[in-house]
Amino acid sequence: MENYYWIGLKAVPGIGNVAFRRLLERFDSPEKALKASVSALSGIRGMTPVVVEAIRSGVWQRFAEDECRRVEASTARLVTYLSFDYPKSLFEIPDPPPFLYVKGELRSHELSIAIVGSRRATSYGLLTTGKLSEALASHGVCIISGMARGVDTAAHKGALHADGRSIGVLGCGVDGIYPPENRLLFEQMAEKGGLVSEFPLGTLPLAENFPRRNRIISGLSSGVLVVEAAEKSGSLITAQYALEHGRDVFAVPGNISFATSRGCNRLIKQGAKLVDCVEDILEELPEYARMSADAPLFQPPPRTFALTPKEAAIYELLARSPLHIDDIISQTELTAGEVSSMLLHLELKGAVTPLPGTHYAVAG
Repeated sequence: MENYYWIGLKAVPGIGNVAFRRLLERFDSPEKALKASVSALSGIRGMTPVVVEAIRSGVWQRFAEDECRRVEASTARLVTYLSFDYPKSLFEIPDPPPFLYVKGELRSHELSIAIVGSRRATSYGLLTTGKLSEALASHGVCIISGMARGVDTAAHKGALHADGRSIGVLGCGVDGIYPPENRLLFEQMAEKGGLVSEFPLGTLPLAENFPRRNRIISGLSSGVLVVEAAEKSGSLITAQYALEHGRDVFAVPGNISFATSRGCNRLIKQGAKLVDCVEDILEELPEYARMSADAPLFQPPPRTFALTPKEAAIYELLARSPLHIDDIISQTELTAGEVSSMLLHLELKGAVTPLPGTHYAVAG
């Protein structure tokens, strides 16, 4: 029944990711938000009369019922942003999805590198992708990519070949297989890694879905490696998201005669780190120390914790930058007393840490 209200609130016309989280912050659950009075809803920033009427009219109910049946009939599940296994790195991006559809295993904290590139990759691009992906996975790094043809497919296969983990972020529903020739890879990913999407089940792989998908690829990763990309490429959109999200951008240099090299070569000119071996990436991951050239990266025990809506509102702000307690109060729908209480709860969970001068930051 809980899924019904999460899906329903997201399905209300005019409710985007930001509005969804504001409603949850105020009402503590999607069910309470959907059952709130007109006056209570109208007091929320961004709630226009049209949106309030859409909530109160129940236009969302039929879709929520149908979607719940589809989820129950599939092997997918919903992971909400309050869940212990929702990737906490997504709180660092401007509009994290309130929930993800997931097949396989999702981890709240995981060292991950995204590998993206051309769907029409050359043999050089495919071989290089496979080699780097396998090497990263053998060092305990999870590989994130988009399950598309070309570089994406080679990245996922390289990680699985090293018995590593890989996450595929889809521009369609997790019940869809696109491209169709990757059916076996989809099955392997669901068993040995994970498949995730913010799109409802049955969503087709439409072109407009992929830029939104790309921000999640960046959000899940510590850095983005571009192997081959033309000058106008979706991979460069992912790289741009990475810069906006404060991630490292890496690029593999290519033959200047190939159109698929121009995007990567331009990224290098603009300051992306040139990569010709896996060490070029590993040495940029200071949060982990390599024990030796042949040993897996040392990873501290993962910090897994669930969040309440009010805790999530504060954690999301601090995930982007440390803040003074007064700034937290002014940027949320919470009272000073609620902020102080939630900060204490987050400290006890090991999610945030106090800094001098009543500033707070997410725990490292």
